[in-house]
Amino acid sequence: MRIGVDLGGTNIKAGAVDDKGQILFRNSRPTLVQRGVEPIIQDIIEQIEEILDKTNASLQAVKSIGIGVPGLVERKTGKTIYVTNLFWHNVPLGEKLSNYFQRPIYVENDATVAGLAEKIAGSTQGAKNSVFITLGTGVGGGIIINDRVFSGSHGWGSEIGHAIVGENFYTCNCGQNGCLETFTSATALIRYTQKRIREGREDTLILQKVHGNIENIEAKTIFDAAKKGDALGREAVDRLIKYLAIGIVNIFNTLDPEIIAIGGGLSKAGDFLLTPLKQEVEKRLFSKEISYGDIVLAELGNDAGIIGAAFLGENI
Repeated sequence: MRIGVDLGGTNIKAGAVDDKGQILFRNSRPTLVQRGVEPIIQDIIEQIEEILDKTNASLQAVKSIGIGVPGLVERKTGKTIYVTNLFWHNVPLGEKLSNYFQRPIYVENDATVAGLAEKIAGSTQGAKNSVFITLGTGVGGGIIINDRVFSGSHGWGSEIGHAIVGENFYTCNCGQNGCLETFTSATALIRYTQKRIREGREDTLILQKVHGNIENIEAKTIFDAAKKGDALGREAVDRLIKYLAIGIVNIFNTLDPEIIAIGGGLSKAGDFLLTPLKQEVEKRLFSKEISYGDIVLAELGNDAGIIGAAFLGENI
């Protein structure tokens, strides 16, 4: 048995996972970020202890304990360098938990963890080299090379969302302009749509759906309008697909993975997103005479964080 913890800005989810990546038992608590570091760490400890109690397992019988966090992590120490949603800076999360349990604790970026989960039990299972892209509030990435997690020499190598793919009308939270995240995240989709409405594109189903209040526009609102043929909805989705294709082609040309999996909230659009994305990527490939990897939808959804974290000890 392994234990995985998915530490998010809204909830802390933890679970016991078997050798095949199946979740045997899970629990969840609200993160309540405003409490600060120590109460959150105490919750993680209590959730792990509850797992041990409910599964009648000893700590010595657990093969690995891992944690996925939404930010930058110093892999060797398990220190969270920068976790925006939690307002954490240089928190020695791995050290604190390791001292308590007297066991190695593995900490990694949540998108990397999700990519590992898809490799273990999801859409990229069986592939030696794969890339996971999560399209949510931001854009994250997880890279698997030769069956192992790859984060580069310093641990920051899977920040796909901060690859520069063009010049944009707003600057990324990281301070740079043109990050993939500012073109292909849910936030980017909403901001572009709001911008176009402010510029005069008011004849749109999107405005009707939110009763004229553009602050209530969500990514799903835009996709739903695009599916019904709304011109602005289609324009916004097509723009997202164009830049996502640019990012994916860059990945193919750099890493040549067997498969790229798309996850996160926007992936719920399914084939409405995937089919035109594949077509756009096909137009931009370096050569038509060689084979490239497939592009698929991720399969594990909200379970990916627990499953991937549980396997970190054997894959980093």
